[in-house]
Amino acid sequence: MKRVLRRAADRIRVESTGPATVAPCDELAAATGPDPEARTPGVCEECTELDEQNWAHLRICLTCGHVGCCDSSPHRHATAHFEQTGHPVMRSHEPGESWRWCYRHAEMG
Repeated sequence: MKRVLRRAADRIRVESTGPATVAPCDELAAATGPDPEARTPGVCEECTELDEQNWAHLRICLTCGHVGCCDSSPHRHATAHFEQTGHPVMRSHEPGESWRWCYRHAEMG
């Protein structure tokens, strides 16, 4: 999983011109409150609309609760959601996982 995220970090760096810093970015630091309610708990919102169930892992947007499939999935709806909305931080929506990811700075927290 970490290798996948590192590769994604290299592709996604939107505003950062240098390597990711050790200190968490402002967006990750601000994403400490209670998570929003998932709009489509347990399923990718767009894949469901497409009548597909072929995703690897789910991610939830910590701004609006959108649930999308990860970059290992065919449609990469979580990344597409960031690109469309600018909502920077998501976390894993998989049982037992609580890590968070900032798309803007390509940092894990």
